[in-house]
Amino acid sequence: MSKQQTDDAVGLPPAPANPTTLPSFGGLSIDFSSDTSVAAPYAPAPLPDLAIDFGGPAVAAAPGGPGFVSASEGRTETKLLIVGSGPAGLTAAIYAARANLEPIVLAGSTPGGQLMLTSDVENYPGFPDGIQGPDLMALFRAQAERFGTHIVDVDIDRVDLSSRPFRIWARGVEYKAQAVIVATGASAMWLGLDSETRLRGRGVSACATCDGFFFRDKEIAVVGGGDTAFEEASYLTRFASKVHMLHRRDEFRASRIMVERARQNPKIEIHTNTEVEEVLGEERVTGLRLVDTETGVERQMAADGLFIAIGHQPNTEAFREWLELDAKGYLVVRDKTNSEIEGVFIAGDVHDHRYRQAVTAAGDGCMAAIDAERWLESQGITEANTLTAW
Repeated sequence: MSKQQTDDAVGLPPAPANPTTLPSFGGLSIDFSSDTSVAAPYAPAPLPDLAIDFGGPAVAAAPGGPGFVSASEGRTETKLLIVGSGPAGLTAAIYAARANLEPIVLAGSTPGGQLMLTSDVENYPGFPDGIQGPDLMALFRAQAERFGTHIVDVDIDRVDLSSRPFRIWARGVEYKAQAVIVATGASAMWLGLDSETRLRGRGVSACATCDGFFFRDKEIAVVGGGDTAFEEASYLTRFASKVHMLHRRDEFRASRIMVERARQNPKIEIHTNTEVEEVLGEERVTGLRLVDTETGVERQMAADGLFIAIGHQPNTEAFREWLELDAKGYLVVRDKTNSEIEGVFIAGDVHDHRYRQAVTAAGDGCMAAIDAERWLESQGITEANTLTAW
């Protein structure tokens, strides 16, 4: 957004065609004379001087307030280190920065989480017309940075949680923190087809709850043979005219009751010994090229969408030596966001294999930041907030 657009948004009058020096009123002075960032071609040149009187002496903004940027851009030590930059990690950063914890976020080399692979997001509150997943994550990031969060787009190499300060290495750089929030998320497992990757977000999805609505009265397919696949297929019958379940074996990992429910649903058709060879379509999914895993015979199926439901992989590799995992490989939380190590907190899909939604991950990030801030207070590392920052 250009400066002129920003001024219009907050109700400021447009700059005059031939700006002159405005009279100073002896209060807070704001000098725009060195501002050369105006990008819009129709915007006038910035005002050379502007003085605003608030009726008293100028008051400096406290660190962590709107527009604050840390003076130490390359800092590697902090009160709170957040690993992950999806909705959980960036929401934690927003809350932590507003509590003056000066958080560092190790965002990963492909930051933004699963929403970076999602096109239209229509179930995140506050966007009645929907929003693109990458656009939503750009807003999350901008808000976190506005309050002073330092974000580094690097993958972590290893961690040492044996004592404080906790130490985490990323691309050869050592970061130290008194508290850590693990918000590394979980990655959907894909078939590994080039055509699947190319059409991801254009008919190929890994989240029925997120994208099912877009396939009302459409014919679609679901790949998978576990409970998750059958749950997704059942959910999608609320919208789709027909749901084809594709499984490469003749037996299912899903519970018997889930399979029977699918067989009895007139909208679901089950195809065993069937594997997807290619997703067809240029701008969007138009069909599938399938192969019989026993006979090798190929065929094509018309479809408007393809949902991959072969599981999720929690991103816990770097923490396996230090934090408890459940049977599915997800981190185990204690008392909302705590881990078994004091000062290490957990948020988002890295522990949640039930909901896996952006809004629940964001809520988790909020809770983890508040828990971390209160724990730091209890350790005497930060002062108690008598005036809440939340």
